[in-house]
Amino acid sequence: MKKGLETYLFSTLGVVAMLVILVAFNIIAARGKQRLDLTSEHAYTLSQGTRNILAKLDTPVQIRFYCSRGESRMPVVLKNYAERVEDLLNEYRHRSKGFVEIQKLDPAPDSDAEDSAKLDGIEGQMLPDGERIYLGLSVTMLDEKEVLPFLSPEKERLLEYDLSRAISRVMEPEKPVVGVMSPLPVAGQQMNPMMMQMGRRGEPPWAFYSELKRDFTVKQVEMTADSIPDDVKVLVLIHPKGISETALFAIDQFVLRGGKLVAFLDSLAVLDRQSNPMMGSSSSSNLDKLLKAWGVNFDSTKVLVDKNYAVNGNPPPVLTFTQQAMNKDDILTADIDNLLLAFAGTFSGTPVEGLKESVLIKSSKNSELVDPMSAQTDAEQISKDFAASGTEYALALRLTGKFKTAFSDGKPKADEKKSDNKKPEEKKDTPAETSLKESAQENTVILIGDSDFLQDRAAVQVVTNPLTGQRIVMQRNANLAFAQGAIEQMTGDSNLISVRSRASRERPFTVVKEMQARAEANSKSKIKDLEASLADAQNKLNELQRAKGEQAGQRFILSPEQQQEIANFKHKEADVKQQLKQERKKLRTDIDSLETRVKWLNIAGMPLLVAFTGIVLALNRKRKQAAR
Repeated sequence: MKKGLETYLFSTLGVVAMLVILVAFNIIAARGKQRLDLTSEHAYTLSQGTRNILAKLDTPVQIRFYCSRGESRMPVVLKNYAERVEDLLNEYRHRSKGFVEIQKLDPAPDSDAEDSAKLDGIEGQMLPDGERIYLGLSVTMLDEKEVLPFLSPEKERLLEYDLSRAISRVMEPEKPVVGVMSPLPVAGQQMNPMMMQMGRRGEPPWAFYSELKRDFTVKQVEMTADSIPDDVKVLVLIHPKGISETALFAIDQFVLRGGKLVAFLDSLAVLDRQSNPMMGSSSSSNLDKLLKAWGVNFDSTKVLVDKNYAVNGNPPPVLTFTQQAMNKDDILTADIDNLLLAFAGTFSGTPVEGLKESVLIKSSKNSELVDPMSAQTDAEQISKDFAASGTEYALALRLTGKFKTAFSDGKPKADEKKSDNKKPEEKKDTPAETSLKESAQENTVILIGDSDFLQDRAAVQVVTNPLTGQRIVMQRNANLAFAQGAIEQMTGDSNLISVRSRASRERPFTVVKEMQARAEANSKSKIKDLEASLADAQNKLNELQRAKGEQAGQRFILSPEQQQEIANFKHKEADVKQQLKQERKKLRTDIDSLETRVKWLNIAGMPLLVAFTGIVLALNRKRKQAAR
């Protein structure tokens, strides 16, 4: 009896001791936990940009995370997302070494937490049943505050960027001034009363412009400006078609005095509705005079066609560029892998002494330059006549160094018509204006050969949240990430570039696209052979017809020679078509085989790896037991 009691007592103490050990182990492990991210792009690991921002913290940052819990009927999809948000916040706290403080609040109806949410500007979202739920956060440092009113699962890939940007903004509350100069309605367009009566509405600002206003103080600069405001740190120039000499001089002097320039030029702005080539209105833009002074040329008479980056179902000049096209050694493009450009132009030339060029985006060698109007009106013929140039064309580049003026004679004279309108007494002798001839310090200019990719139709997708009815603007690709990353880099904050780029990462089937390109090239050569045979047969038929022309009554009757020539051609045509059919069948077989291998690797790979690991561990344990 005593022995049984002792056994029971020791067993109970053993269980209790094991429970204490497990609890202690969990507590210690929770404090020093590590995340294991097995994704190739490390999608669930904080980017280096975020780590750099957190490393600069020297003052506590408080993040209040508002999430409806308790008895709220929050949809399952939002509950799961809230857990992932909380996990990310814990990672921020861990990486910040205690400078990031997390406060979790449940804004139940009529609670102090709900009052706090309203004061912080957190928006409660109304569900179809009338219940209001909260899922948002505020970031506070001293007197500065940034708010993310509602965290939508559709924008999960942007969550780290939004959070890092909010922390960066409260650390440095003063926003740099960015000037936007464009003839396009980038900031939106208000309709006049007459157009409104006809039922037409104004245009909202581009998503690109709205995003800029979140990060910077944005000033609009007129296309007719004769100077750029002194407080503008970066000038964003979008499709400067028909720009005047006066405005060019203003940009020239802006760059020479240290202002940064990001210019989006275009060979064919297909989304510019103000252009009408049939009426003589240009749809191309250039900075020819400035570029020549810098030793660079932008070909506004040709657009790029690239078979390696062609988008299926779209005209040949509509291209999606992957990581292979990006400069992986540059922070701006290192993480960009999904960039959509349409009818883009290319850069060439050698920068003048004192300037250094870095190509940011380039085409493949399987590309060529074609006429813009032909590419727009006869895309099928462009694809048919495609011939690879073997050249890697530059689509975006950065110039760095000391710039020299493009206006060696000083400021250009004012427009003569304006001068003639002045009264004689107003014309007075004034001292000649002095202009800068060379920049005192090294400066930077970024040039991009397309402007269409900034427009909403190319860059974003607008969706409506089915749960809350909220209108959400989602990035369709990396277009806005690239453009805004360039501006952020110019304003000095390069840490956010790598964070923003992760929101648009894709993993396209590059192997499949290369297989399709090779097969298409092979098919095209066979098609050309067929067309050559057709032309040759047609010539022979014409010669026979001319020979028969003098014979009365025989002009429209086929001779035996003509009939034989036609029969030979039809036989050859059928043979080539059969070869093309076999080529397409082989291509489809190769693609299906690749897809099957990928599917099996995804479905069976991990279970097989686990099973193999278990077998190895079991055999190892058995071997140790046998050794005893």
